[in-house]
Amino acid sequence: MRAVVTGSSGPLGHRVVAELRRAGVEVIEADRIDDLTGPEVEPDRVTVLVDLGSSDHDRLAARRESATEFAVGALEAADLLDVRQVVFVSSAMVYGPSVNNPVPLTEEAVLRPDVEFVFARQLATAEATVDEWRQSRRGRTACVLRPAVAVADGANSALASALVAGLGQRVAELDPPAQFLHLDDLASAVALAVTQRLDGVYNVAPDGWVAGERVRALSGERPRVPLPERAADVLGRLRWRFLRGPIPPGLRTYTRASWVVSNGKLRATGWVPTVTNEQAYVEATEARWWTMLSPKRRQELALGAGALLVAALAAIGVVGVRRVLSRR
Repeated sequence: MRAVVTGSSGPLGHRVVAELRRAGVEVIEADRIDDLTGPEVEPDRVTVLVDLGSSDHDRLAARRESATEFAVGALEAADLLDVRQVVFVSSAMVYGPSVNNPVPLTEEAVLRPDVEFVFARQLATAEATVDEWRQSRRGRTACVLRPAVAVADGANSALASALVAGLGQRVAELDPPAQFLHLDDLASAVALAVTQRLDGVYNVAPDGWVAGERVRALSGERPRVPLPERAADVLGRLRWRFLRGPIPPGLRTYTRASWVVSNGKLRATGWVPTVTNEQAYVEATEARWWTMLSPKRRQELALGAGALLVAALAAIGVVGVRRVLSRR
């Protein structure tokens, strides 16, 4: 078996290539479709094409490329190579966040990506293109994988980092449940799809999910402060904007409503996740500095902050009194 893997230079690509080679698959790495040159990629010499590049949001954004266009290019390459099997990595974000979403979502759920989040809409269109490719000729198989937020120590994409930082951080409202998939488990799912020639759509996620309050606790976030609805919304928007950096429009909604998925269909094929949601989250995030302090040090800092607050209020009072006296 010989596989072409697009987007092979990223953290996921390295893991997928290693998994495939351990399974005895000969791998041809191609960061871009244009890299597919040489006698080893002549027609009838490639068994399967694995498209990881379409789901690499950071790289596509840096190159101003569309996930849909990248997928189309990958499928055109599959036609030229006369490949009969394609494995396409998409994202569970194509389901869209909604308070009406069932928990968890199965593969039969309607795709409703946020209209403002262009990347998710592009992936949904790319999935439809992959399905059209599969149906255009007898004997073809196409596996679409929809992973939850995929993370790993030192290997988070900017998109995953933004989602991880935004989940469990609402100011005055309950947070939705969340899922965190380790990149190693996603790579093993890709390898399984290749070696077992899976056909159809499969969600990829750990068992279960993490309640919003549990995510908040794992992040080291302090207890929630009750605020009026309008004030909480304004503060949440400002916090998202200034703490997350240049984030694509529409992404914030994915931290405000549920889009967790079921892994039952993929598990039925023999795939087993090895890292839990909590373990993946902890590995992929840095503990807040105050969670590393001893109770005594926290108390000292609290007393110091209190003293500074009193001094500041006293100074404001003195200035106010002086202004009143000067007016008299």
